[in-house]
Amino acid sequence: MNELKLTNEWDKTFPKSEKVEHKKVTFRNRYGITLAADMYTPKNAESKLAAIAVCGPFGAVKEQCSGLYAQTMAERGFLTIAFDPSFTGESGGTPRYMASPDINTEDFMATVDFLSVQDNVDPEKIGIIGICGWGGLAINAAALDTRIKATVASTMYDMARVNANGYFDAEDSEEQRYQKKVALNAQRIKDFKTGEYALGGGVVDPLPEDAPFFVKDYYDYYKTKRGYHPRSLNSNGGWNVTGCMSFMNQPINTYSNEIRSAVLIMHGEKAHSCYFGKDAYAAMTTNSKYTDNKELLIIPNAVHTDLYDGGGKNAIPFDKLEEFFKKYLG
Repeated sequence: MNELKLTNEWDKTFPKSEKVEHKKVTFRNRYGITLAADMYTPKNAESKLAAIAVCGPFGAVKEQCSGLYAQTMAERGFLTIAFDPSFTGESGGTPRYMASPDINTEDFMATVDFLSVQDNVDPEKIGIIGICGWGGLAINAAALDTRIKATVASTMYDMARVNANGYFDAEDSEEQRYQKKVALNAQRIKDFKTGEYALGGGVVDPLPEDAPFFVKDYYDYYKTKRGYHPRSLNSNGGWNVTGCMSFMNQPINTYSNEIRSAVLIMHGEKAHSCYFGKDAYAAMTTNSKYTDNKELLIIPNAVHTDLYDGGGKNAIPFDKLEEFFKKYLG
């Protein structure tokens, strides 16, 4: 495996729990990329544990909210890992700051490989949590990986849809997609000539007075003490301009209505992104034989980033997550 430079000190955006053991781990995905993760284990655990892999949001790192989810679920009795996706954070992969519907789905599946062979994990009791853009990728992984017994998609984005159609489907036309492709392919030539990949920019800073609410929502998390992290793409320079290009032409979740395992989609009622969750649930349950273990949970008054860290109002329903995973992982 590629040798990674891992940070040893606690550099998370949330306080360290005294109820769990924490350590860094690495493992390799099917494309040979070494992934870095934080493993959280309940203290004094004796029997084989149910395990949960966590990732997201799209452009975040494991030191932000995926780590918070992982540590909290470990406090509730699960062995968990929060991992950095390929090409980001402390994980390997070059060039940096690229995304791929295939490789990023594989990242989730690689965590299942890793968890399945741990001495203190029951390989028949593995679940995943995907946050924001990784919510859609978690559903995609669940549709492909029969070893995943339970999936939570929190405040999810469908990254294929938003890249192809724009926010709120406002750019859903052949002409607008064509113009985006023209611009992206022109950028490819520029990058090839310079030998470097231009960054698209993270969350806008300073924040314009006329910024839409969802931009303000992201700013409040990624650009403030609340959620800023020096390795987070969204807190800093963002993805490469061409980093998410392949999502435009490769829709994910095509076979979500064939998922036999349990899936919980949860979204804030006032989140700008709520339509992604509602539509993903509808697609997953339409003409499906496997609806009894599918659930859509709408959280009153919550906005998108409230499900990142609670938003100061305990918006993340951890009791519900514990109940869900204990029911379906045992």
